Amino acid sequence: MTGRRRWPGLLQLLGLLPFLPPGVSAQAPPARTTLVVFITVDQMRGDYLDRFGAQFVGGLARLRNGGAVFANGSLDYAITETAPGHATGTSGRFPRSTGIMSNRLGVLDPQSPVIGGGGAPASPFRFRGSTLIDWMRAKDPRSRALSVSRKDRGAILPLGRAPQQAYWYASDGRFTTSRYYADTLPTWVRQFNARRLPHQYAGKSWTLLLPASAYPEPDSVVTEDGGRGIAFPHLAPADTATAVRVLGNYPWMDQLTLDFALEGLERLDLGRGPAVDLLAISLSTLDAVGHGFGPESREVHDMVLRLDRMLGGFFDRLFQLRDSAGVIVALTGDHGVTSFPQVYSARTGRPAGYVDLSGAAKTLEAMVLARGVDSSAWVWEDGVLWVDRAGLSRAGVSADFVVREFVTAARADAGVLRVDPVRTLAQRDTTRDVIARRWYHMIPPDLPVEVVVTLKEHYVWGDYGIAMHGSPHNDDAQVPVVFYGAPFRPGAYRELARVVDMAPTLAAVLGVSPTERLDGRVLRAALRSAGTN
Repeated sequence: MTGRRRWPGLLQLLGLLPFLPPGVSAQAPPARTTLVVFITVDQMRGDYLDRFGAQFVGGLARLRNGGAVFANGSLDYAITETAPGHATGTSGRFPRSTGIMSNRLGVLDPQSPVIGGGGAPASPFRFRGSTLIDWMRAKDPRSRALSVSRKDRGAILPLGRAPQQAYWYASDGRFTTSRYYADTLPTWVRQFNARRLPHQYAGKSWTLLLPASAYPEPDSVVTEDGGRGIAFPHLAPADTATAVRVLGNYPWMDQLTLDFALEGLERLDLGRGPAVDLLAISLSTLDAVGHGFGPESREVHDMVLRLDRMLGGFFDRLFQLRDSAGVIVALTGDHGVTSFPQVYSARTGRPAGYVDLSGAAKTLEAMVLARGVDSSAWVWEDGVLWVDRAGLSRAGVSADFVVREFVTAARADAGVLRVDPVRTLAQRDTTRDVIARRWYHMIPPDLPVEVVVTLKEHYVWGDYGIAMHGSPHNDDAQVPVVFYGAPFRPGAYRELARVVDMAPTLAAVLGVSPTERLDGRVLRAALRSAGTN
């Protein structure tokens, strides 16, 4: 014991003590806490709680009025996409540390087919390190976790590599998982699927929740939904097979996900003790609606109100099943969204637009391919240029030359704000230079990323006909950070809260010790006291 007190740093390096972020101490878990519910709302912008809050009456109202709400919540990294967002909240680490830096480098895994088909093979094999459930089980091996989502990455990444239970929605209307987790679906999942709940929505109409006068947004913006179904009501396909395949575009998908989560809670007997369990829920419909209609749309407004009501019913049922004194809730978003450039320009009179550097990238790619270089040696996507310098050198191609040519072309585009060689990011003043800091938090140092390109605010990559996200600007990077439950001090907090701060804050409340260095810190202002209720 004397040695442990005198030499904690040495013992940590030797792996005999866990690494603790500032403010985390290993204490006994709160006696009454038996369940952590971690909710990630896909594409939940940071301003939505305030913008629509006056009309909340359900679950978002409960969290907003009775929780610790950080209005200045941020992902604080650059490629704000679904996979990095879901890998961050429960790990307390930036993509630089988790290795999940984009959707492409997310969960796709040819060795882990989906049970019964209906989706791409998926697993967390790319994820590096640990998450909250690993720390919980290190404290008490009886802790268990269930993670559910419409999307595979939304269900998988909150658990990291932990072999717990993760389920997502298949294109044929079932919840399923991959062979990374199991060879067959458990009885309770098969029984839930046998009820064929998604099929009941074929031909159903999505109408406004409130009278039209309650929505200030116009319902006739031709940019929305590719100019097709721009106005309410929105009718689901009458064909059942098509309806279940596209259910994720309608509010009913989130209700189905919440129902499935409650079913799993009961059938797995989570949250009854003696150990603390984790229920991770990712709700994805807002992402589909936001992409199709944009953040200023009546559809997004209505979807957030419906989310409030659905979460209200979820919490009501949850607190009938489990004592609310023993439940902790955390809520955040995996990313925000940027307006359609033409909608933003029309509303503000300010410049916005689309940028496409694929022409310059393909010209240089063709040049290096003609020299016999493998196609993987030169990759451009997500504002990131990947370069295999060794591969180019073997073919007698100067990496410096082709990179310089690309950088020159990128800087010439009117929509480009800046172009940064990755090697220079750490040399910048990342306290004041927000863009450099967010890119630094993004890129794992062992990956061959050469250059990162940042667009001006309200400019987006390509003209895909949908509202986009993925930039380091605040429209995409700001998300809610909310905690609810007995250990937290309710109120509105103005200090910066990053999503990486959520896991260490929960660890402090639960009295569990992270098993590695974290990028986040404990949001101590929101705690009544660490390690107690």
